[in-house]
Amino acid sequence: MQHTLSNIVTISGIGLHSGAETTLSILPSMANTGISFVRRDVTDRNNVIPARYDHVLDTRLCTLIGNKDGVTVGTIEHLMAALASLSIDNAIIELDGPEVPIMDGSSEPFITAIRAVGVRAQTAPRRAIKILKDITVVDGDKHVTLKPSVGSVYAVDIEFAHPSIGRQFYELDLFQGGFDDEISTARTFGFAHEVKALRAQGLALGGSLDNAVVLDQAHVLNEDGLRFDDEFVRHKLLDAVGDIYLAGAPILGRYESFKAGHALNNHILRAMFAAPDSYAIIDLFSTDMPVQMGAFQPVFTPSTIAAE
Repeated sequence: MQHTLSNIVTISGIGLHSGAETTLSILPSMANTGISFVRRDVTDRNNVIPARYDHVLDTRLCTLIGNKDGVTVGTIEHLMAALASLSIDNAIIELDGPEVPIMDGSSEPFITAIRAVGVRAQTAPRRAIKILKDITVVDGDKHVTLKPSVGSVYAVDIEFAHPSIGRQFYELDLFQGGFDDEISTARTFGFAHEVKALRAQGLALGGSLDNAVVLDQAHVLNEDGLRFDDEFVRHKLLDAVGDIYLAGAPILGRYESFKAGHALNNHILRAMFAAPDSYAIIDLFSTDMPVQMGAFQPVFTPSTIAAE
């Protein structure tokens, strides 16, 4: 069965990149309507943006979606990961600013708020995207692969030339649980020496030690340290779950990545939907029964995706 929220959730906070104070409300929605964002502060043109891979316009340090009227919402990945982990299929996300609040830099505040009001089952069957054959996208030494597998597995491998990070690997089957305890509290991270350049580009204006793990040349600067020794790869897995949920349904298969980020996560979805023989839309609880694509089929619209 599909799921939505039992009641409205409202959260306020600042945007990581915009620095703007934003109030966000997550509303229940009818079955088969999917997830969409609505910019309440925009009233002179279409302010609705479907939460889909083909609406991704920018992937520099976050995932930003937009519509044909130039209305955008940024840093959606942590909220999308929370919705994916809670099996929320249908929701309307209203906000009065250009960016989802960063909160503490993880998905946990969104999960806690949604759990407080509850999740409601709907009568329509839940659909999933079953991976039928391997499909890979590559950018230099970075790559992402989707391949057939049991469950909804995310296997993330990262490597940074920093003594606090180095090489880290983490794997999780989203359908087996564990996201709450193992992944949801892992925070976004960045490097102190990059802050000045990022802010000159209008990015990281709201970033602080309260909502990100910050590293200098050799150390973690946060007074309380890390939540996990491998918090960095866990957060990259969190990002991947959120980005891949922009497919419009959960993935039945295995996601594998090396040194990837938002850009390659979006490219793998575009590559998959451009190859119809690589996947099938199925009833999640009758995984051998393909169903009609119908209105679920996203429109594949090629566009330039900025490098992360």
